[in-house]
Amino acid sequence: MGDPEPARASRLARARSAYLRSAAEQAIDWHPWGREPFELARRTGRPVLLDIGASWCHWCHVMDEGTYSDPEVARLLAQQFVAVKVDRDEHPEIDRRFQRQVNALTGEGGWPLTAFLTADGEAFYGGTYFPPTDGHGRPGFRRLLREIGRLWSEEPGRVRANAELVRDALVRQGPAAAPPPVELGRFVDGVLRDLDRAFDPAHAGFGGAPKFPHPAAVRLLLWDEARAERAASGEKARDTLVQMADGGLYDQLGGGFHRYSVDEGWHVPHFEKMGVDNAELLEAYVDGLRRFGDPRFEEVVRGIVGWSTEILGDPAGGWGASQDADNAPGDDGSYFTWTRAEIRDVLGPEEARLVTRAFGVGTDARMPHDPDRNVLFRLLTPAEAAEGLPSAGDPGAALARACARLRAARDRRPTPTVDRALYASINGRFVGAYAEAGAALAEPTWIDRARAAAERWLAHAYAPERGVAHRLDGTAASGYGLLDDQVSFARGLLELAVGRAEPAYLRAATSLLELTRREFAGDDGLLRDVAPTLYEGPEIGGATAAAYSLEDAPHLSANAAAALAFVRLGALVNEPAWTEAARGLLGALARRLDGTGLFAAGSALGAALLETSPVRVVVEGSGPAADALERVARRAWHPGLSVFRGTPPEPFSLPEEARAARGSSEPRALVCFGSSCVPPITAPAALAERIRAGRPAPA
Repeated sequence: MGDPEPARASRLARARSAYLRSAAEQAIDWHPWGREPFELARRTGRPVLLDIGASWCHWCHVMDEGTYSDPEVARLLAQQFVAVKVDRDEHPEIDRRFQRQVNALTGEGGWPLTAFLTADGEAFYGGTYFPPTDGHGRPGFRRLLREIGRLWSEEPGRVRANAELVRDALVRQGPAAAPPPVELGRFVDGVLRDLDRAFDPAHAGFGGAPKFPHPAAVRLLLWDEARAERAASGEKARDTLVQMADGGLYDQLGGGFHRYSVDEGWHVPHFEKMGVDNAELLEAYVDGLRRFGDPRFEEVVRGIVGWSTEILGDPAGGWGASQDADNAPGDDGSYFTWTRAEIRDVLGPEEARLVTRAFGVGTDARMPHDPDRNVLFRLLTPAEAAEGLPSAGDPGAALARACARLRAARDRRPTPTVDRALYASINGRFVGAYAEAGAALAEPTWIDRARAAAERWLAHAYAPERGVAHRLDGTAASGYGLLDDQVSFARGLLELAVGRAEPAYLRAATSLLELTRREFAGDDGLLRDVAPTLYEGPEIGGATAAAYSLEDAPHLSANAAAALAFVRLGALVNEPAWTEAARGLLGALARRLDGTGLFAAGSALGAALLETSPVRVVVEGSGPAADALERVARRAWHPGLSVFRGTPPEPFSLPEEARAARGSSEPRALVCFGSSCVPPITAPAALAERIRAGRPAPA
């Protein structure tokens, strides 16, 4: 017999995870992740059903609302299984391990992840979404539960064989059989060739449907344009940024990007908005703005900052995790989509025609399940959309006013849930992205938001001997020992340290990266995703067994983020040990990822930057002329740029030539490329051109 109904309901009702709490009233006797359900499975001789999902996951909601609300499914689970529910954002280490196990068995992965486990936490069967009865080309969950129950009781040998099959497959996938070394330059060139082959010349981006944004790939193309003076790489990067921003992937009314596009043309998205994706896209659009000066990219930067501040922002500092795709059971994007009638109800006839034309209503972004509903995407420029309309005035301003009215009307709709959980990996990415965006656009309040988040985490969820915790609830920290948290937060602190020229953030980042090298060292020079000595969770399902985050999916892998952090820190403090640490890690990554193309873009970017001389700019003097030099320097683009107002304090490093030349009270900029510096520059245009060139002027 399971627990009585009140205990069952309260078990998830007390959970910190919004995803778990949303299932508290289901008739299923759910357990959160921990030792208790596995001990219960051992005592009762039952298998474990593991459900891994997230509050932003549309198909997780579909399975909760259909399959797990089915009375017969609940009855079968109560009779024969111990049911465990996991929030993949709360436990990414558990998700990573069981994604690998299920994939080894079935070739499937994604969310919801459905796995059947032994009491030792070993998977012997699994899949993703299952309807309650046969349908969608998938077996019904009722039938599956009956068959798994029969298999468990009547054919335990097959259960053991399946579990052993998984173990053997994971051993074969392990790092023991490391391929031969790959020269880093050849690795980078190979990834660039793969990006060129994968590039979509019609719609930009990479590959076909479903199409994900890959910010690291865009940044790598920008580096290639600068390094090799390959205009085609820059054009691909710019075209990708433009088409993603103009598509339905970008929320044209509310700012921020949805997770991915279901079509190759960026028209119809999967509507969840992820903090991790938007933070990395913010970095990419800041790079695009610095490189191309496109006003559209500034709009997008401001849109991402506006959405993430308004929707994810925590008043005490930091950012929540995500915004759901749905606003009610059975929903599929109704909050974000429009019918012609809804547009006409909000706007006057002429405004409605302008919006309908500009945003392609009735063309390529109609919802497949309801063609009357449309995702707004930029089909025409405001001027093109206004042709033939009688009113005079600025078409851009008219469209902006219409969008504001549509946004106000949308705000009155039932809104998708926001997961306000604070995770270090996401917050670290936002700290760095806000610091960079604030510097580039001269928005000090954005840097202040980054600083407030960093101070909150450093005060309540950081210790030099433990690193940064995964989760912060108020002032309570939990979940130490995850690699992605350390390296993502360190990268954010490094950019904040540059933006503020504050050595405290640089020292904290250095401490995190020292801990990373010490506690997360794994086989073959890679970094494992969990540090066994720091991890607080139960040793179930191989939680501390060596596993590695190597491929971008599509955001940076933890190992790629670590390599980028090592490269950046080495440049800022001129410490060869960090450069060599980056070289060693990138060598290991190149061996593992050679031939994986797009999914190695973050590691290739790290390898590219390792061989790129950093650019350091010190702006001296005061007054409007010095301010202008600083603005130009911070708005300029170079992949390894650091800008300081005045000489930065230790442990920031400057070449001896720059330290000897510093101290002028007159407005001027000292510019150094690696260890070589150029004569002081006083003209803003000359400063921008010199940074853009990425090297001293030829003699």
